[in-house]
Amino acid sequence: MNCPKCSAEFETISFNDIEVDRCTGCKGLWFDVLKKDDLLKIKGSESIDIGVKQVGESYRDMRKIQCPKCSRPMLPMVDKDQFHIKYETCVDCFGTFFDAGEFRDLKERSVLERFAQMLGTLRTHI
Repeated sequence: MNCPKCSAEFETISFNDIEVDRCTGCKGLWFDVLKKDDLLKIKGSESIDIGVKQVGESYRDMRKIQCPKCSRPMLPMVDKDQFHIKYETCVDCFGTFFDAGEFRDLKERSVLERFAQMLGTLRTHI
């Protein structure tokens, strides 16, 4: 399987017996359906994102990409809690691709982002 952004091959890596694919070139991450959600719940899983954030940002605006699994066009997405995190998802196989540094950023929410989420939760209960 090849990276949808830089076309380098993926390597399979594992964290707590959950396998994901990491690009050997740009270090982007491919998550099969639900694996991203599983890893988000596990402390330390951000360690799989070894890519340099600046490299990931250089690919950030590349949006018209094909799914590495099923070759279908992928949709650009924005995280619902952290609007600066942009990734791509496949509408057929539901896999997701994160540029280098994005998964680590998603796991390491800032204090301001946590406060904003708590404020939003409080508003819905008032």
